[in-house]
Amino acid sequence: MSSSLAGFTGRYATALFELAEENGRIDAVAQDLSSLAEIMSESEDLSRLVSSPAISRDSQSKAMAAVLDKAGADDLVKKFIGVVAGNGRLFALPAIIERFMADLAARRGEVSAEVVSAVSLDGKLENEVRSAIAKVAGSDKISLSMRVDPSLIGGLVVRVGSRMIDTSIKTKLNRLEMTMKGVG
Repeated sequence: MSSSLAGFTGRYATALFELAEENGRIDAVAQDLSSLAEIMSESEDLSRLVSSPAISRDSQSKAMAAVLDKAGADDLVKKFIGVVAGNGRLFALPAIIERFMADLAARRGEVSAEVVSAVSLDGKLENEVRSAIAKVAGSDKISLSMRVDPSLIGGLVVRVGSRMIDTSIKTKLNRLEMTMKGVG
């Protein structure tokens, strides 16, 4: 991430955090942002809407308002994303959400982890993953962000801080392909 992108995403995330804290709605905002991040990762249309410079700010604002209304998002989240879209910064929304969640985890003394799987994990598997991450991280306070990426085929990609553990079939196949090219 470029330093200018990191700078303004940090300012947006901090502003939202402070507003949520002042209004006693940190948990509601965090839940809505987490859900929105998951929806964006699963929907190509929504990802395109967020990232396309060809779509007008007004159209982006209206579409995001409709998505957030349908999802039953907190009013603070609706207003915040309206401001982000109105300022032409909607392309940075995933980074803003990531920064907000990382700041929240740090303030709570939690270890932030992201798990990407090929299919949605049920409650039992999610708890097993959480337990495994807690052992690796050496902390019982884990802030877990789950995402689905069908292109992984199978397995998981886990990021804890700057460490990444990739057990996906996609990566294993890519390594095998590179090995085969090296032999041939």
